[in-house]
Amino acid sequence: MSSNSSADNVCAANDQLCIVTYYMKEVIIVPTLLLLGSLVTLLALCLVMCCPERKRTQTSAPPRYHSSSDRHNQRTRQRHHLQGIDAPPGINPLEHEELPMSVQQEQRQTVLPTQTAVPRVSTERQHGAFSQVTPLPLSFPVKPDNTVSLYRARMDNRDVVLRMLKERANSSEKQHFFGFASFVSGLGPHPFIPQLLGVVSVQPPPMMVVEELQHRDLLGYLWRCRQDNSGSESSCEMTEKRIFTMAGQVASALEYLHSQRCIHGNVGARSVLIGGDLTAKLWGLSSAYCRTTPAVSAGEIEDKETRKWQAPEVLGRRGFQQSSDVWSFGMLLYEMVTLGDPPFAQISANELLQHLQRGKHLKRPVRCSNSLYSIIRACCHWRPEQRLSMSELIRTLHEAESSANGSTVLRASQPLDIEKYLREAGYGDSYNYAVL
Repeated sequence: MSSNSSADNVCAANDQLCIVTYYMKEVIIVPTLLLLGSLVTLLALCLVMCCPERKRTQTSAPPRYHSSSDRHNQRTRQRHHLQGIDAPPGINPLEHEELPMSVQQEQRQTVLPTQTAVPRVSTERQHGAFSQVTPLPLSFPVKPDNTVSLYRARMDNRDVVLRMLKERANSSEKQHFFGFASFVSGLGPHPFIPQLLGVVSVQPPPMMVVEELQHRDLLGYLWRCRQDNSGSESSCEMTEKRIFTMAGQVASALEYLHSQRCIHGNVGARSVLIGGDLTAKLWGLSSAYCRTTPAVSAGEIEDKETRKWQAPEVLGRRGFQQSSDVWSFGMLLYEMVTLGDPPFAQISANELLQHLQRGKHLKRPVRCSNSLYSIIRACCHWRPEQRLSMSELIRTLHEAESSANGSTVLRASQPLDIEKYLREAGYGDSYNYAVL
């Protein structure tokens, strides 16, 4: 009543605008302020209730404290495209045994815009994929590998070699086995490196599947060439032209490894495999893998190799270089032209470094041409920087091949004596000759 009378005193009876303006503060502004205050209060309560949950989620234990299943799920989400042996360094390959293994058939070199990436090809195999499985004997009787067995088999209508991990292998040996498979797959394909065809990882025993080359290792092939094999179905005739052809193929594979920042470190006839068409492919990659493993010391690597093929800087424990492979390649050429004789046969392995320090070098074999011997000497300079580069070596081999003698068959003056070879080559009793 008093409010109405106050409005009547201020405003005329028929002035509606004045009356509304008079009551605006009480009827509109105050309720609006009360409504806004209520909304702000509700919003603050919501934030108080939600923020502690969010904070607890963000400050929970870091991934390294999660359970193994949580780590596996997280890595699977983050690396769904990486499986098995494609897992990058730092991930234990054994944690991914339940995943199908696949090979990234793409070189580790940077892909240029004009190049097309090769699609991923799965190499996971099942044991049922193999038939006619038989043990693969060693080339000559030495102590076999304690962790790996070799078998010959058929897969997809082709001959393969199964590099099978033995059942008694411990976790460290399994780690090494899968690490080596990852290393080989990461190198990518090359026409003069044996092809990795598959990996069995889901079911025990684990194994690598590698293409089989009919004549197996070059050293055994050279020894067969020492014999008078006239009339033999598997006769082999080594000529100087064939030496240059095979050597060029091995040099091509070696140049590729160097382009992948990989030093072979074990070049020799024992590490070269020969196909039915006499194509030479470089293998023996175990020592190269060991150098990529921080847990393996330089001394352990040296025990796995033969000193008669090592460069002076390696014998002097100054480390491997790409030029060290070039020196060993010169030893390989010496083996080929002598049909499997060891280099520096009359010098003991312990005295070899001192022998080389006195300026001594490989003597020219009886049936070695001037062009071939000059390449051997160019590979075996004392100073690494004076040796041929891989590109120069390949070009020199190709030029020599075009003019080499392809008709005169090389013969050895003496038959093979295994015990004498092992003694002169400096092999230890425990040396494992199995290169696959």
